[in-house]
Parts: sequence; structure tokens; C-alpha cells
Amino acid sequence: MSIRRKILLYFSATIISLLGITLFFIYTLFYEFREEEFQQKQKQKITSTIKFLTEIKQADESIIQALDRISINEFYDEKLLIFDAAKNLIYSSIDDLQIPDKEVNGILNVLTIAHPWLETKDDLYDVVGVYVEYNNNTYYGINKAFDESGYSKLDFLRYVLIFTFLGISLAIILIAYYLSRIIAEPIVDITEKITDYNFDTLYIPIEVKRSENEIVVLAEQFNKLMKRMKEAVSFQKHAINHISHELKTPIAVLVSNFERMEKETDLEVLKTQIHRQKEDTKSLSEIINLLLELSKTDTGQSIPKTEIRVDELIFDTIDELAQLYPDFEFSLDYLGNTDNEALLTIQGSARLLKAAFTNLMLNSIHYSSNKEGNIQIITGENQLQIDFINKGPVIAPEEQKYLFQHFFRGKNSKGKSGFGLGLVFIHKIISQHDGHVSYSTDGKHLNKFSVIFPLQNS
Repeated sequence: MSIRRKILLYFSATIISLLGITLFFIYTLFYEFREEEFQQKQKQKITSTIKFLTEIKQADESIIQALDRISINEFYDEKLLIFDAAKNLIYSSIDDLQIPDKEVNGILNVLTIAHPWLETKDDLYDVVGVYVEYNNNTYYGINKAFDESGYSKLDFLRYVLIFTFLGISLAIILIAYYLSRIIAEPIVDITEKITDYNFDTLYIPIEVKRSENEIVVLAEQFNKLMKRMKEAVSFQKHAINHISHELKTPIAVLVSNFERMEKETDLEVLKTQIHRQKEDTKSLSEIINLLLELSKTDTGQSIPKTEIRVDELIFDTIDELAQLYPDFEFSLDYLGNTDNEALLTIQGSARLLKAAFTNLMLNSIHYSSNKEGNIQIITGENQLQIDFINKGPVIAPEEQKYLFQHFFRGKNSKGKSGFGLGLVFIHKIISQHDGHVSYSTDGKHLNKFSVIFPLQNS
């Protein structure tokens, strides 16, 4: 059963049940009140008749009958019997209604000074018996009557309550239907949007109408979860491509080392090269491990971090790339305060940051038109910024929004080898260091990638 139907059913059933119970309680109270009120009228008539009979007991019988005719319309379909102390009948109303002798004797046997009042029902007739002491004499009165007016009002009330119940129930169902639609609409909307959610498409957050309720919170949390899962699935899906992409440069360095070792004749120099080759091989193993660790961050795990002097890491990367691209030249400029070492130090993984910087420098190398690249380190009180600048074909403005997506390659990369994974990898690493990477251009021939890290000591 859908949430909308549950809301409609539960809300309607609860309110209608409470309404029915309330109206039934009102009807029951009125039913009891009618009976109590009519029986009190019967008692009053018995008492007033006994008093009257006592006052005119010497009068002619015709006077009593005349009184009976005068009062016959007081109750509809009624029988009144008055008995003296010896339980002899001294008065009987002229009505045709009869009270069986067995019933009369049963009532008279119950009435005593200790039990002066008895009330009972005979179908729709109310029957009361009263023990009365008046002028030092004892009397017994029995009255059986039909409360035409009371039952007529009770029937009218019953019809009113039934139609009230039906009308209010219909209104409740319509209101519940409307409310269930309003309440369930954003949930149904979210359900429809997530039913066929595809992790392979461009991430589009679920949008709901703004309001201060749990639905908006649910949508926001779902968007965060989906964004994180999409990134995780995407990164895991392309993990092999990432690893192979990042291993190309270290393997090329190893091959270059081997080529120089083949030509080397000096034994001491050869030993030094072998030692460096061993260290580079260890570094290659560490890179693979770090790439695997980076993939684990999608499950919430954090990468191990240490203090890193960023400019030193960049110098090491420049030296390493110089072995592969001796014709390309990088220049490095400092902008800002360089006396404070803390402004050049961040917390992070040296291997991962070196891999990110290597990719940024390789972009400068591959897309430079003059075999020159410039790196600017800009220090500040709150952040450290590194700009990687080169002259060459720029990325079109309409393509820049896809820059950090898997397998995206701009028009400026036409004729160049690659898989479009380097910038994705860079963005992933910088994000794990609480940093931000962005691209800008002068629109003609200047490419600039800016990496910004917040400083923890600020």
C-alpha cells in the first residue's frame, strides 16, 4: 500500500471512528436523559394524583372521572393505578391500556418504605412504581405510559446525527485525500526520480519545493549520498584506468634509468644509478598502494597525512620530469611572504600530491606551444595557492564545466594521446586534502590551473 493511501486510510479511519463514537455517546446520553425525565414526570403525576384523591376523597365519583378526562391528554397511551395501604385499588385512569395483574402484583411486592421507587421497561413503555406517604396514610402508585414526544425527539436526533456523521465523514475523506496528496507528493516525486537513477549519467541533484520539513532534509541528504556514491562508483569503475594512467610516468622514468645504465661504464656511477633505480622501484610500489588507498576514501576512510613542504615537493617533481623531457623548462616564482615556513607547509600525502603535481606539469608539457611552463607559489595568511601556467591551445568556455569528468577531452587535445583521466585524478587528490583546483584562461593562449590549500595554522 502506498504512503498516500495509508495516510488517507489511517487519517480517515481514525477521525471517522472518533466522530462516530462521539455522536453515539451524545445519542446515548440523550436516550438516558429522555427516560429519566419521563419517569420523573410519571412520578410527579402519581404523587399529584394521590394528593388530589386525598383532598377530594369525599367528592362524587363523577368529579374524579372529569379530572381524569381533563388530564388524559397529558401522556399519550397511559395507565395510572393508585392503591391504598392495604394495596386495594382506589383509582384507575380511564385509558384502554392495561397492566397485567402479575406485573402489578410484582411491583406492589417490591415497593416498601425501604424501596420507595421502581422503574422498568415494557417494550417501549416506561413503567414506574412509587411508594408514597401522605397525611399519615400510605399509598402505592403505578404508572405505565408511552413517551410519544420523547421518542419523536429521539428519532429526530438520531436522523440528525446520522446525516451529520455521513456529511462530516465525507468532508473528512475529501480533506484526508487532499492532505495525503500534499504530504505524499514530494515523496512520490522523489521516488519517481530515484527509481531509474543511473550512475553513468551526469550527476543531477533531486530538487523539491523549498519548505522547512523532513522531505527537504531527506532530498538534501539523498543528494549528498548519491553524489558521493556516484563519485565512488565512477572512481572504482575506472580504478584500473587511473592506475595505468598514473604508472606511465614512473615506468617511463625506470625505463630511462635502465637506458642510461646500459651506456654507463663507470662502476661507481652504475652503483649509484642502481641504488636510485631501486628507490624509484619502491616509489612505484608506493604509488600503487596510494592509489588503492585513495580509492578507499570513497567509503569514508581517510588517507594518512604528514607535514609536507609544498615547494620542495614541486622541485623534486620538476627534477624527475626533466629526465624524460629535457627540452622542456619550468620556472618557479614565489609571490608573497616566504620567510615563514609554515605558509609553505600543509598536511597531506606526499606521494599523492606529487602524483597530482606531476599530472598538472605533464599538462603544461603536452599542451605548451613554446616548451616552457611557469609555476607560481602564492602564500597568504589563510591559504596556499599554486598556479601552473603555460602558453598553448585553451579549453573552450562551453567545455570547461566538463573539465573534471571522466574521459572528457577538449578540442585542444585533438591529436594527442590520453584517456581524459588526469584531471579527474587531480581533482580527487586535491579534494582529499581539503583543497580546490580550478581552471582559467585569458581566452586566447594562456592556460592556468590553480590549486588552493587552506592553511591549518591560520
